[in-house]
Amino acid sequence: MGCLPIIVLFIAGFGVGFLVDGRAGAIWGAGIGLAVGIIAGVGLGLYLHRKHRRRPR
Repeated sequence: MGCLPIIVLFIAGFGVGFLVDGRAGAIWGAGIGLAVGIIAGVGLGLYLHRKHRRRPR
């Protein structure tokens, strides 16, 4: 999965922002999409780390 959420949400945010408010909305949408994508990527990484963590014996 890697950085896929960042790329997908960046492009989706850009598109939605552009449809709503033109160029200014595209910049805001891309920024918000990038932030959400980074948060989703970090959350996924933490989830997988905790899920596959070795249990103490």
